[in-house]
Amino acid sequence: MNSAFLGLDTSNYRTSLAVVDEEGKILLNQQKLLPVSAGERGLRQSDAVYAHLKQLKSMLGELRRLEGVYSLQAVCASVAPRGREDSYMPVFEVGDTMGRTVASAMGIPFFPTDHQRGHLQAAAYGTELEGQDHFLAIHLSGGTTDLLSLEGEFLWELGSSLDLHAGQLVDRVGVALGLSFPAGPELEELALQGSGGGRLGCAMTDGDLSCHLSGAETQAQRWIQEGSLSQEEIAREVYDLLSRTIARMLAAGQRKTGQQRALICGGIASSALFRQLLQERLRKHRSRLRVVFGSPELSGDNAVGVALIGRDQWLASQKH
Repeated sequence: MNSAFLGLDTSNYRTSLAVVDEEGKILLNQQKLLPVSAGERGLRQSDAVYAHLKQLKSMLGELRRLEGVYSLQAVCASVAPRGREDSYMPVFEVGDTMGRTVASAMGIPFFPTDHQRGHLQAAAYGTELEGQDHFLAIHLSGGTTDLLSLEGEFLWELGSSLDLHAGQLVDRVGVALGLSFPAGPELEELALQGSGGGRLGCAMTDGDLSCHLSGAETQAQRWIQEGSLSQEEIAREVYDLLSRTIARMLAAGQRKTGQQRALICGGIASSALFRQLLQERLRKHRSRLRVVFGSPELSGDNAVGVALIGRDQWLASQKH
């Protein structure tokens, strides 16, 4: 019977379940957004935990599709947002608990990882960076705007947003414009119809390794209240600002580390407009940094990277 590996990820946005085989082929990739009421900018952690429990129960039923062909060898779950001792969020307890329960019931290993590592692994899947262990990375989501350097087994945080994160900026402006949460896809549609004039200034610090985004939100909210800019122009300004900010962070990261390649991951990285604007900005600055984007469906929250990490951990354990 063929070997398979289960990955679980229970973030602030999605309940995700994935299964890969020993070769890394994706057998299952289930994702379901957390239910958020109109006008809200997310869920309380207690409500999100309940939603994850409810959604994950039905997702686990999908494993029956693999019966008779595949045998689960290990379970992996993201148990924290980042791989730091002080990184904790209650929503990840759901995937952690469910994963350990399944592994214990089946008598197979459980491997913990973190949400950020899962993002990097999923975004690198099928690209030139798959299996590589030396590159820069930018993780852009509702909880992160992190500039990272992967050096072997070590993942160093070089910089970040010191207040609001990229995904929060998109969601807060989008919800204020009457869009649904998460607002990325709808805000991008508006932005495609607008023109950016660089009205939002980059607020950089620490030699461009880190940034501030809260001032941009304040200005965007002011435009919305005053009606001084159209929705399309406001949306475009947000994406224009993010591309300029991230380009400067990447350039600073390359100067600091000497890395020549960078992986862009996270929900914001799934935006075709953001990808276009970032590449244009890097060309304008004659950057020699090679930027790699994951497939759009694996750039946002998903459990594919987590399942792949579980596979890698299991294979390593077999060698020993």
